Amino acid sequence: MRLTAKQTQTKTLTDLYRSIDRRQAVTLTYLDEKGEETVRTVEPFELRTGKGGVIELHAMCRLRGEARRFFLHRVTAYTTHRMAFVLERPANTTYEPTPAAPADDEMALIFFELERDPDDADHRPRRKLTAADTDLAA
Repeated sequence: MRLTAKQTQTKTLTDLYRSIDRRQAVTLTYLDEKGEETVRTVEPFELRTGKGGVIELHAMCRLRGEARRFFLHRVTAYTTHRMAFVLERPANTTYEPTPAAPADDEMALIFFELERDPDDADHRPRRKLTAADTDLAA
């Protein structure tokens, strides 16, 4: 067990990156939001810098069976294991860029914006609307 208070953050990051590369589990002792000490065995898959420069460890938690994030400044001790990963990591979401909006035709732009909303795909009125239709008033 390595105590994070007795080593540099660089050493801790190096060990965690090594665990990610080797796909080896890590047991973390950390303080939760209430300040209570908790022990979890996790399967790390990513280290990331969050808001304000806080370093986050993203890992599959064996207790919960799902992806969790752990803040590195809350980790008080850790142990790297030689046991391999056993949990399935969630698949990455795919990013599909939206097509460019037409810039030269106003009507094309209006229809482009209406088509972007899948819930209102059929945006045409069901009946002919007149000024006397008060049942549609908001």
